[in-house]
Amino acid sequence: QDGNRQPEAEAPRSDSDRNQVDDYKPSEPARREDTAPEHISSETRDTYPKNAGYQRDSYEESGQKNADQVKAEYERDAYQKPQKRPNDSYGQDGNRQPEAEAPRSDSDRDRADDYKQSEQVRHEDAVPGHTSIETSDTYPKDAGYQRDSYLVNAHVPRFGSGEAKGVIDESVRGMDLYILVDVCNYSLTYSMSGNTNHMSPDDHYQNLKRIIAAVGGKAKRINVIMPFLYESRQHKRSSRESLDCALALQELTHMGVDNIITFDAHDPRVQNAIPLSGFETVRPTYQFVKGLLDRYDDLIIDSDHMMAISPDEGATERAVYLANVLNLDMGMFYKRRDYTRVVNGRNPIVAHEFLGSSVEGKDVIILDDMISSGDSILDVAKQLKSRNAKRIFAAATFGLFTNGLDKFDEAYESGLIDGVLTTNLIYQTPELLSRPYYINCDMSKYVALMID
Repeated sequence: QDGNRQPEAEAPRSDSDRNQVDDYKPSEPARREDTAPEHISSETRDTYPKNAGYQRDSYEESGQKNADQVKAEYERDAYQKPQKRPNDSYGQDGNRQPEAEAPRSDSDRDRADDYKQSEQVRHEDAVPGHTSIETSDTYPKDAGYQRDSYLVNAHVPRFGSGEAKGVIDESVRGMDLYILVDVCNYSLTYSMSGNTNHMSPDDHYQNLKRIIAAVGGKAKRINVIMPFLYESRQHKRSSRESLDCALALQELTHMGVDNIITFDAHDPRVQNAIPLSGFETVRPTYQFVKGLLDRYDDLIIDSDHMMAISPDEGATERAVYLANVLNLDMGMFYKRRDYTRVVNGRNPIVAHEFLGSSVEGKDVIILDDMISSGDSILDVAKQLKSRNAKRIFAAATFGLFTNGLDKFDEAYESGLIDGVLTTNLIYQTPELLSRPYYINCDMSKYVALMID
């Protein structure tokens, strides 16, 4: 009834078989073969059959290992001490103690101090899930890292014709890959037929696909961090137009990308193109507030002294969020366009109309996802200044400044704007970083926390 095989009494048996049957009879309460030998209690171990759990009655006749040998090897392999090296000393728990006389750097000393506190920590071959709360508190800070750098050596060389290929110089089999790409970094160049070309967003996107293709499906998971979402401004169709952003997202997922992480997508609804894949868009609102408070000590954040402004209807949600978090009033502009003309691929803006409470005597923050040419932001700033706004700050996740900085220099000198805030999620020119009105919002730590 307990599942143990009962020997057949009628079958002819040798003397060795009779001895094994006698050993088997008193051990009926013993547990089944799926029980780990080291977990057997002392009472059970005394009556445990010598050959329980094995497919043969005896291993000795054929020269194979018996139960005691198998158990001894199991216990030896389950806890194997690290091999000693010259001049190493070991404590009672088997952990190697660093040699005090050896010269060490500051980082080595920190690691040694962390290691001393963790003498009770089990070896790395122990199961982490079984670690107690007391043990986890004393675990060394750098424990669990298997390599000095997690940057994968990869590059995209080009032929003389301008064609390229993706190359990965090390194995990525079974790894979680995070591929970062800045499609707006036009500072990078490549040579084609003797001519130097600056890389466009299309070039960066093609290089991203080349690296994914070089992985060859061997990675465990591929995550793409694309701060400025490729073709995000072409997120909807008007008449006979291509839906480039949706096509790009579908193409990446078809190539094996599991998750796409971006920042302040122009229209987050574009994720509907890949409903079965991961898509995250993050807004750096906290970094904007932190940047302002670090630069200006006299800011008063309340509804009587500050206001959040949306430059158009598309950015309303950003301004609403900031206003709710800081308990501010919110206003917005809507653009009146001339739909009878097309200038640079778009219908020109005729005027910005304001909706909201009075901005007189208040500091205002204009929030948008990007500053392209800067014409819209500066026009909104003029409208706010004409309504007697106090100080005007323009905050955008991406500072493209496609037409240069001259207009912003003039606006700052004339007192039209007091500060411009953008992040370092895309390429920043040295000229931009040197401007007195510019506030750089660093997102490096934020991105690192997402990966870690």
